[in-house]
Amino acid sequence: MFKNKIYNYFFNEILKNFITILFTFAAIAWVVRAVNFLDLMVEDGYSSSVYFRYSLLNLTSIIERFIPLAFLLSLTISVIKFERQQELLILWTTGLTKIKIVNVFIYIGLFITLFQLMLSLFINPLLLNKSRSLLRDSASLQINTILRSNDFNDSFKNLTFYIESKNKNNELINIFIKDVGGNLNTIINEIGGKKNSTIIAKKGFISNDKLILFDGFIQTLNERNKITNIQFEKTELSLEKISTRTIKQPKIQETSSKKLLACFFSKKNNLNLDNCTESYKKEVTQTMSRRIGMPLYIPLISIIISFLLINKKEKKYNFLKKYTLFILTFIILVFAEILLKFTGLSYFAVSFYFIFPVAISFLFYIYLFKNITNKKIIK
Repeated sequence: MFKNKIYNYFFNEILKNFITILFTFAAIAWVVRAVNFLDLMVEDGYSSSVYFRYSLLNLTSIIERFIPLAFLLSLTISVIKFERQQELLILWTTGLTKIKIVNVFIYIGLFITLFQLMLSLFINPLLLNKSRSLLRDSASLQINTILRSNDFNDSFKNLTFYIESKNKNNELINIFIKDVGGNLNTIINEIGGKKNSTIIAKKGFISNDKLILFDGFIQTLNERNKITNIQFEKTELSLEKISTRTIKQPKIQETSSKKLLACFFSKKNNLNLDNCTESYKKEVTQTMSRRIGMPLYIPLISIIISFLLINKKEKKYNFLKKYTLFILTFIILVFAEILLKFTGLSYFAVSFYFIFPVAISFLFYIYLFKNITNKKIIK
């Protein structure tokens, strides 16, 4: 189809506009999201390298969300540009039929559809899962950056830190620690394990995943509700077991499509897969509807915007038609996003979500074909 130079020209121009718009939107959204990810360093103590890698691995998921809107804008802008530069008029006078250009737009739409399907089904889950494993497997936390003067910090799971101040040598002054999960290996080590501990020290510092404290005491309540107190001049607490409150288990959008489909097609009351409950299947249905169903709306965009190729005598109607078609297509995309929220509630909603773009695309194409081939249309 694209061996013809004219078709290649249309394809390249639309694709160039599409890539420019897509990456512009994605870059803006990624910067905003990257700012939100700063909590990984500020609140959770991850290194800057982990932060940047985690942010980059989330970039493709942002790109995927903007594909339909970017394609709508790029196709609309391209058609208006072709029209203003009289390129379409030259094609009509040379005998090229409008329906062939419509088919070119549809082929481009199908190409973008395959691109989005590849992203949503395979690439995004893989990269998002890697970003989550990056947090899960990160060996070190920059704990010193989390602890602030005169501030109760509960960024760590089952741990609360308070320090009065820090000196020039980065030493912690007047330390209070509440450990309710037994994460810190204290010098008290009774049979039956520790229920919770309160640690107070005058001074301390962090070195090689250890918290070294001076001049303080440890009060421990064990599982038998017995309180033990011990004073120390110096003690070392291992920080290897502590973890932040950051979610480290893969979320549903980070799960591979293969696993989600296996859960979706599993029979009721026979859910042998891990965590594949009925409530989870509803989330799976919504996620897979987004991954597979949303790309189906892209060919519909191609067909609706192709109505711009039909020009009326009155220029004012042509002007209004550009905005009308764009707004109509934009509303359909918004409708698709809203309908997506209901796909997990019933099979009817799922079926409608998939059938609607295909059926409307077919009906619009038939109507467009009849209008273009009608001899009464003024070219």
